[in-house]
Amino acid sequence: MANRKKPLVVVTRKLPDTVETRMRELFDARLNLDDTPMSKAELAEAMRTADVLVPTVTDRIDAELIGQAGERLKLIANFGNGVDNIDVTAAAKAGITVTNTPRVLTEDTADMTMALILAVPRRLAEGAAILTGDKEWAGWSPTWMLGHRISGKRLGIIGMGRIGLAVARRARAFGLQIHYHNRRRVPASIEEEVEATYWESLDQMLARMDIISVNCPHTPATYHLLSARRLKLIRPEAYVVNTARGEVIDEATLARLIEAGAIAGAGLDVFEHEPAINPRLIKLARLGKVVLLPHMGSATIESRIEMGEKVIINIKTFMDGHKPPDRVLPSML
Repeated sequence: MANRKKPLVVVTRKLPDTVETRMRELFDARLNLDDTPMSKAELAEAMRTADVLVPTVTDRIDAELIGQAGERLKLIANFGNGVDNIDVTAAAKAGITVTNTPRVLTEDTADMTMALILAVPRRLAEGAAILTGDKEWAGWSPTWMLGHRISGKRLGIIGMGRIGLAVARRARAFGLQIHYHNRRRVPASIEEEVEATYWESLDQMLARMDIISVNCPHTPATYHLLSARRLKLIRPEAYVVNTARGEVIDEATLARLIEAGAIAGAGLDVFEHEPAINPRLIKLARLGKVVLLPHMGSATIESRIEMGEKVIINIKTFMDGHKPPDRVLPSML
């Protein structure tokens, strides 16, 4: 019996070799070997010809692009934990299924969050730069490069989902007191495990914390959740850490408040207008007021391979006529 025709799968960015090899075995996979981001026109052409599109967070699949999709395109299998880069509602109206890769990035992102929680108050990046700068280090001094102890401080977690909980577990081991704001209160067993205090009012929590960690997804409801008004509630001694999505914070206001000394500093792995970085944040980083990372929260070999495996499972399940395990519906957002 002849083999069924393999579905045409267009992959928009370079993926780990093991993932790409398996995709070539299972599908008619068109790969992006040089990892050059696709233009809007190239994405439109891919969507006109493919059975499956595999985009990443850097690809904006909006209603306009979805409106240009060909009849063959029935699945957008996002290589990413979120789907804020895809107009899921427009896709559903067009009869296109959307999937993502959840439950893969939790531990890696929580590790990076904890790294920033440590790096900012303890001035780690600033200290490291001393040894690679133009001036020679003069040696240790009792009052030099003093930071702040984190043990005993209050950590306010915005978004107590899988990543937020993983952050809470790590933070407890460092002696931080856990507070959180979430759309829904988590079960009492989880609160007891990490000794967490729930705040129904985000405003009230922000005004009392020493460190704020943003761990919620970017949705229309969370755009600028930390607005100019809310950022002004944060104490001058407090720090803000964001490993979720840059759009959750009014970045321009955050920079201004740090410049003015109204917020002590920040650790940011994501930015509102990636890959562009606010010049004021870069200036603050050079002054040691903020730590900036280039969206590295989930950047481990293990996570990328697991993400690719999830994409493959979603495609294979869908093409076999079954509901893919990681389907995203508009009602879930």
